[in-house]
Amino acid sequence: MFWVLLLLPAWAVAGVTCTRLCLAAVRAAAADAAPPGGRRDRVLTLYETAFLSGGPRRVADVTLVSMARQRRLLLAHTGWATVVDPLGRDEMERSVIGAIGPEGQSPLAPVRAAAAGAEPVRGIADRLVGAGLALPGTTATGIADAVRQVRLAVPVVLVLAVTALLMPVPPDVPRHLVALWFALPLTLTLSCLAMARAEVHPYARWASPAGQRLLGTLHLDGDRTGDDRAYLTSVAVHGIRAVDDPDLRAAFAHREHHPAVSGRHDGGVRGH
Repeated sequence: MFWVLLLLPAWAVAGVTCTRLCLAAVRAAAADAAPPGGRRDRVLTLYETAFLSGGPRRVADVTLVSMARQRRLLLAHTGWATVVDPLGRDEMERSVIGAIGPEGQSPLAPVRAAAAGAEPVRGIADRLVGAGLALPGTTATGIADAVRQVRLAVPVVLVLAVTALLMPVPPDVPRHLVALWFALPLTLTLSCLAMARAEVHPYARWASPAGQRLLGTLHLDGDRTGDDRAYLTSVAVHGIRAVDDPDLRAAFAHREHHPAVSGRHDGGVRGH
């Protein structure tokens, strides 16, 4: 009866992960219930679009790209940021300038992290949650993480089932009966994944269902070279991969932190 000892964890894994997925879906549905008046007619700002599409880090990235395109911030391909215009035009830009520091130059990675965690981003999040367009903090990662766990549960149940079938079983227990018992938790996990894809796909991390619908109304097919707003909106929705400047993409992709002297030299001479 060793196969029973394998069946118990199979059921436990399937039951726990599927329960978490169902609870996350219920919380997301509750966040979308009773929509505030006028939500469908709301026009998203650039920062709100970035938050709903990619969260706090996306807001920081859009701010950096916008400032770099206006030549008020130099982003070197070596991964350093240099302030050109120290006067930010809004709270997000002032957060970026403050994160760079009084010397006016800093590695880009800590600037992105600091700007993403700044008070203006939290204000954007609170407004979007209040409008029913963003998921609350406890729900924001719930569905995506829960779906990921259910997907991991599927191979776990399969491995346990195969192991049980390869083990000796009592003569009075047909192997097809053992397979049937393991087919039940496998069916449960696959059914939950199918229902999640039908009901809550795409598995947004930040936007509520209403926020996703509003994002779907955006028009991103404008002339990206001539329409700066369309270009930045595309970056807000798709992230850094939408940036068409290879040096600018290299600045965001750079992970290595050079010493301050060499970094400042590269940042000042070989900036964007």
